[in-house]
Amino acid sequence: MRGLTSARRAPRPGDLSGDRIEGGSGPPPSTWDTALVWFMRLTALAWLCKSLYAWATILDVLPGARPFEVEPFGRQAAIVYFAVVDAAAAIGLWLTGAWGGVIWLLAVTSALTLAVLTPQLVPMPVPLMLFGVSVVAIYFLLSWLAAQEAR
Repeated sequence: MRGLTSARRAPRPGDLSGDRIEGGSGPPPSTWDTALVWFMRLTALAWLCKSLYAWATILDVLPGARPFEVEPFGRQAAIVYFAVVDAAAAIGLWLTGAWGGVIWLLAVTSALTLAVLTPQLVPMPVPLMLFGVSVVAIYFLLSWLAAQEAR
């Protein structure tokens, strides 16, 4: 029995060759996958700018703007929240991770909800709200098309 060798060799302790994740075992990216990645990266840049604007507000570096300290407490909390969550969403979208889409959807829906329910905290013009809704719709459409093409 010792003379028979099996086709599969048992891994030795410390051998991590089977644990590699960067291998090309998946299908090549499709057209809609590529479009979704580009969309996510462009959206990430927009949300990074949005986060930087919030941080500029917090740090009082915007010329002619009201100082952050004189804003009402609720508005201060909203500005700080969006400074952090928009930055996290931008990073996640740029990395095209599923968690990035989730954080980004949380950021968009919370901004739209606050703009509708409490416009004194997060004043947002109607065209900007429509832009947010349309970006989310495009994201879902591209995700659906990429999933359909993968089938």
